[in-house]
This record gives sequence, structure tokens and C-alpha cells, in this order.
Amino acid sequence: MLILKRHFSFCASHRLYNPNFSDEKNKLIFGKCSGKNGHGHNYKLEVSIKGNIDPETGMMFNLQKLKDIVNESIINDVDHKHLNFDVSWLQGKIPTTEIFVECIWERLEEKLAFEKIDNIQLQSITVWETENNIVTKIRD
Repeated sequence: MLILKRHFSFCASHRLYNPNFSDEKNKLIFGKCSGKNGHGHNYKLEVSIKGNIDPETGMMFNLQKLKDIVNESIINDVDHKHLNFDVSWLQGKIPTTEIFVECIWERLEEKLAFEKIDNIQLQSITVWETENNIVTKIRD
């Protein structure tokens, strides 16, 4: 069993706030990230899949195909976008990095199932919001 990883980069903005909270409570919980105009990040995304080598190709999975799947399912939707307003699959959610990772996982799991890719399995998703703020979801 091998783990294959691919990295992606994108820029996006977001605002952390709960519309059910007062401005004061949002500021208390989310700090400067609750500012009404939001703020941006240069995100990094790592997608890890696991599987076995296909003896006919010598590859576990075609990296170009993985790149295409992630670009079509995630990057094209979020790059240079405001996560609160421009990304339909984040609507109604507070776009913390934790929520963002969960939503990316759901989309990629769905896409891989739709593509009927049987020999691989999503292993982990990691998002770097900043150099110091990183969230990883792993397969349970």
C-alpha cells in the first residue's frame, strides 16, 4: 500500500462570523477575522490518496488525473474567490479552516465515488491557511 500526495495553491478571502451573534460576540470569538470586509490568505492544499501499484502502468494513480479532479472539484471554485459569498458548497457555513477541510473532503470523496475509481482511497486532506495555521482530516 502506498500514499500518493499532490499539492495545490490558491488565494481566497473569507470572513469568520456567525450571523446569529452580535458584532461584539463575533469579535470576541473570531477576533480580527470577523471584520466586515473579510481578509485573504494564500492557501496550500495537500491531497493524499492510498492504493496499490497497478502492474500494467507501474503507477498507483495518474497524477494528471488527480490534478484534474482536484482542480475541477475544488480549486476552480475557490481560487481568487470570497469563500462566504462565491462558493456555493460553503454557503451557510462559517468558513473556518476546519469546516473548509471537511467540505473539501466531502467533495473529493463524492467525485472519486462518481468516477468509480476503485483502486484508490482518499487518505487525508491538509489545508494551510497560513504558515502556522494548518488543519488535516484523515480517514478514520
